Amino acid sequence: MGTIYYGGSASPIHIEDRVLAHLKIVIATKLRRGESFTVSWPHPEDGPPGRSTIWLNPAVELRFVFQTPESLELSREYLAQLATTANSAGGICLTAEDVGLCVCSSHPW
Repeated sequence: MGTIYYGGSASPIHIEDRVLAHLKIVIATKLRRGESFTVSWPHPEDGPPGRSTIWLNPAVELRFVFQTPESLELSREYLAQLATTANSAGGICLTAEDVGLCVCSSHPW
């Protein structure tokens, strides 16, 4: 389980390492271009109900921490899917599986 530290927030965002590796590439590409967008995810069952959304832009400090020390193999298909949604009005919407809340496997890797 990886972690994103966003801005000065005291609450880290936990995301499955493989998803985080893909998300990092898409986020870095968008921010390098100066493009802002949103990322949303569902809350864990043991937390408050609902979901959260953050607005990503180049001015906000961002740090990615991975549980696995080695680099993970990336899927071009999943990167393209994330990039397409990042460019949409709704931004990237992660699922319960993406943030490690379920063990189902529907990802193209």
